[in-house]
Amino acid sequence: MRVLVLNSGSSSVKYQLVESTTGERLAGGMVEEVVDHGAALREVVAAVGLLDLAVDAIGHRVVHGGDVVSAPTLVDDDLVDVIRRLVPLAPLHNPANLAGIEAARVAWPTVPQVAVFDTAFHRTLPPAAYRYAVPTAWYEEFGVRRYGFHGTSHEYVSARAADVLGRPLSELDLIVAHLGNGASMTAVQGGRSVETSMGLSPLEGLVMGTRSGDIDPAAVGYVAEASGRSEADVLTELNRSSGLLGLCGDSDLRAVTERIEAGDEVADLALDVFCHRIRKYVGAYVAVLGGCDALVFTAGIGEHSALVRARVCAGLGVFGIAVDHDRNERSEAVISTDDASTKVLVVPTDEEHAIAEQTAQVVATG
Repeated sequence: MRVLVLNSGSSSVKYQLVESTTGERLAGGMVEEVVDHGAALREVVAAVGLLDLAVDAIGHRVVHGGDVVSAPTLVDDDLVDVIRRLVPLAPLHNPANLAGIEAARVAWPTVPQVAVFDTAFHRTLPPAAYRYAVPTAWYEEFGVRRYGFHGTSHEYVSARAADVLGRPLSELDLIVAHLGNGASMTAVQGGRSVETSMGLSPLEGLVMGTRSGDIDPAAVGYVAEASGRSEADVLTELNRSSGLLGLCGDSDLRAVTERIEAGDEVADLALDVFCHRIRKYVGAYVAVLGGCDALVFTAGIGEHSALVRARVCAGLGVFGIAVDHDRNERSEAVISTDDASTKVLVVPTDEEHAIAEQTAQVVATG
């Protein structure tokens, strides 16, 4: 099945035409500086049309499905309403995802379309992991709980890690670090998500490009009162002006790395904060899993930054983690030393192939 995978962001629309079984890319690209998603989708229609290839189905990446949607789902008016209701939980993502869906339904009115949710993989979280210690009414009335994100990537990479290790996924305890501009970690036990770093929204957890990750909630009210701004404005800063950007003025790790190589101490501290947070989660997740077979790095930073991988793994020998310098520099599939009891892997993610597979399955089963 030829599946057009759409990842509609606030300022760009990425697309890939994927053969769902093999993962072969038949076409792909990105429309940048998007103001009108309808116009952007018309560009995609034109680009795909030039190939004279039929689109059998469309798969949309959607960030937040809340506790309403726990699996890839055919798009209809009811699902669109659900995604719209969940906008407050993912204000940077769901509006853009929704705009892409609505534009695609106009552009391809007869093609079946499926929404694949970042939160779906984390439906297996146990209550002890997903419940917050807040008044029960917050949970029951407002759905305040941990949802988790990047699930499509975490699920795909876990399966590929099992292939690399040559062992059944059902037997493995894995820690997957999806490190990109957005970053999250998941403890995967027997192929099931049992703990993850992002929470109610994609703001919680690791330090990211522009997001703070974990922070004392009291800081929001304190800064709002001290600065005379609204709490909403402060939250916007935590989402858009914090993380690496807030620490050193650059959100792109490549720029941060160049500054470090030039001797910039501010950039070096920013990277230390970034890696320290990841290392702290590794320790926590080893405890949650009761041991760990492999630490798996993926996504843009995880796959390409030997510096980050080395800094994260430094000092983790107590968990049986030891990185071979040469293997790490070459970004080999296995970068741990031969005698390390916990393997360290670099596994490229392929969310488009995963979305295409799941879309095809939903369409085939009706």
